[in-house]
Amino acid sequence: MKLSLKSKGLKILFLGCEAAPFIKVGGLGEVMYSLPKALRELGHDARVMIPYYSSIPKEKFPMEMIMEGISIPSGRDEHPISCNVKVATANGSEVPSYFMENMEYFEQRGNVYGYDDDGARFAVFSRAALEFIKRNEDWRPDIIVSADWQGGLIPNLMKTEYAKDPIISKIASVFCIHNLHFQGMFDHHFINEMDYDDGRSVIPAIDDQRMLKINFMRRGILFADVVNTVSPNYAQEITTPEYGEMLDGLLAERRSRLSGILNGIDYTSNDPTANPYIEYKYSVKSLKDRQKNKAVLQRKFNLEEEPSTPLVAIVSRLAEQKGMDLVLQTIEPLLENFKFQLIVLGNGDSKYLGFFADLEKRYTQVATHLSFDTTLPHVVHSGADLVLVPSKFEPSGLTQMEAMHYGALPLVRKTGGLADSVVDYNENNKEGTGFVFEKYDPYAFFGAFVRALETYKHPKEWVTLQKRAMTTDFSWKKSAKEYIEMFKKAIAFNSEEKNQ
Repeated sequence: MKLSLKSKGLKILFLGCEAAPFIKVGGLGEVMYSLPKALRELGHDARVMIPYYSSIPKEKFPMEMIMEGISIPSGRDEHPISCNVKVATANGSEVPSYFMENMEYFEQRGNVYGYDDDGARFAVFSRAALEFIKRNEDWRPDIIVSADWQGGLIPNLMKTEYAKDPIISKIASVFCIHNLHFQGMFDHHFINEMDYDDGRSVIPAIDDQRMLKINFMRRGILFADVVNTVSPNYAQEITTPEYGEMLDGLLAERRSRLSGILNGIDYTSNDPTANPYIEYKYSVKSLKDRQKNKAVLQRKFNLEEEPSTPLVAIVSRLAEQKGMDLVLQTIEPLLENFKFQLIVLGNGDSKYLGFFADLEKRYTQVATHLSFDTTLPHVVHSGADLVLVPSKFEPSGLTQMEAMHYGALPLVRKTGGLADSVVDYNENNKEGTGFVFEKYDPYAFFGAFVRALETYKHPKEWVTLQKRAMTTDFSWKKSAKEYIEMFKKAIAFNSEEKNQ
């Protein structure tokens, strides 16, 4: 496979643990696909590198070996770790994607993470990636972007062990926080003083047991030229004790280097005018056709076909973070006192799965699909009237943006990216794209729910809200432009430090 050697604007390498369409377990995988693609469309040379897992289908993604025998120390001098690098390009994308190959740490593992030696695995990936960059004379980045705890050692290595390297020292580092809660191979809430990692000590050898106690997240924040998270509001929230996961002090210290850029959504896969998963295509100019999808959705979930009854949906991981406790405390009084239908789609904790399964048995207006599904969210968003996203905290969130693009109005809590993406309906000012409540409280959620149901009784006003939501710009192109400005700041910071 021949890669173009011609530079296009900035040269950017994303280093991560997952990337769609090769392998995806969460929102990071979507970002690692969509953001580089958007950057290339703006004229920049963005590329991706992830480990090569056994679950990545070889037949679907043919790869070519471009570098063999990258050797890094394991701690056992007589047994260094050897890695290879392959390259592929996903169908429908021009983003070159590199894959770090190692039998012991990556190829024998089908999952992205969840192993006892995950700390060692991503330490191997971090060191090998930097060694690849040093040896790969054909192409080297201006900026390295790493994400979450799995990528936290990369800025650390760049500013310590590689600080005087003539190649790596010229590269700026950006560390992106998608989920601050997970910081390494331990629960940071229960770490004892002996195991506390201040982030500045020497990184242990790959096979050293101390690797299990390293706070990768802290190190990424501490050493990166620029730290970014996935919404402006969340960037402010994590500098406070309530949301800072015991890193709020460090984040507040680095406030001048901290930014927040709202994630975008892929408009190609979330296009109601062309989506293959929805039966009746429609646009903001043909919302009457959308009503047909509501009937399809009601039939699919064995609900009564009632065009005038509000159809409410939950499309979510069923977990405490997603605000499911608020739903558990309020949904039965709501069902008893107001007329609406409820669809619950998602997998998650047994506590919530059991509750919704029992709820479906007791209420004919409730239907569930309590397992992971990649196509049903499109069907639900194209037919539901209201989508519930009452999260306890939400760094960015994609559900509310995808729902809005389909014309399903979101009901959200004012936190993180939800606060940045949804404007509360205000009848007096004739503004809004959804319904927002602030306090994490069942009464606040209940009130917002009732307010949404009452607004639904006014079809003209509801359609106005739908049109406003559908035309809000959540494209990656918009976000990519903000990333470029942040990359320029990272380069400037790195240059200043080198000249000091």
